[in-house]
Amino acid sequence: MTTRAFDPGQCPVGRTLERVGDTWSLMILRDAQQGLTRFDAFEKSLGVAPNILAKRLAGLVQSGFLERRPYQDRPVRHEYVLTPQGRDFAPVLTALLAFGNRHFAHEGIAGQLVDRVTGQAAEPVVVDAVSGRPIDAERFTYAAGPAAGETVRQRVAEIEARRGRD
Repeated sequence: MTTRAFDPGQCPVGRTLERVGDTWSLMILRDAQQGLTRFDAFEKSLGVAPNILAKRLAGLVQSGFLERRPYQDRPVRHEYVLTPQGRDFAPVLTALLAFGNRHFAHEGIAGQLVDRVTGQAAEPVVVDAVSGRPIDAERFTYAAGPAAGETVRQRVAEIEARRGRD
């Protein structure tokens, strides 16, 4: 049996998952969003083996989510700081948190976002920055962008054809 490597083509979801699509990378980004920067802090928080942590940190640096900076000279030690791209990933983690709380928190909410001033729990939603409307399937749909190749255009045509049959 042969294994075919995943090719995301022009799919933005596939391209993102290639870079952060494993549990450890997502959890490292969660911890980094919460202020962790040092190898030992990530290791303690996650309970991950050092070799796996080192590999995932290197991948997140290579993919542009984290920057590796020295914080000590003797011996040389590095910290991992979110880049602008890494900080831009925060809403994705927020969406995962909200989804997990809605669908998988069978014992109740263990972690949530709250308003710093009022302490009131937030109810995260994804909204269109132009109109301010919540993104939902009723109003919004996937469409080809200006740089779309034939595969993307075909996918959009198939989506439209399915919608026409419904």
